[in-house]
Amino acid sequence: MTTTGYEAYESAGELLRALSAPIRVAIVAELGVGERCVHELVEKLGAPQPLVSQHLRVLRGAGVVRGARRGREIAYSLVDDHVAHIVADAVSHAREVRS
Repeated sequence: MTTTGYEAYESAGELLRALSAPIRVAIVAELGVGERCVHELVEKLGAPQPLVSQHLRVLRGAGVVRGARRGREIAYSLVDDHVAHIVADAVSHAREVRS
């Protein structure tokens, strides 16, 4: 089902709210490279496991990421690549503005 008119703006606002925390931006950027388990995200981001899990729940609830069981772990990936591009562009823009 496609979203048209004002609904598209509402959906975009919900997506941006889901990305409003810097750690969620970092998680999405990391998942843009490929699927990761929680322990891999914890190691890469240097954040405590409960915090990473909490933010993954928010991203799952917003439909940004999905989890698939891989043995005893859950491998997280992006639902689609559009979000990875949005985050990459935002980070690139932020770096340009600071230089």
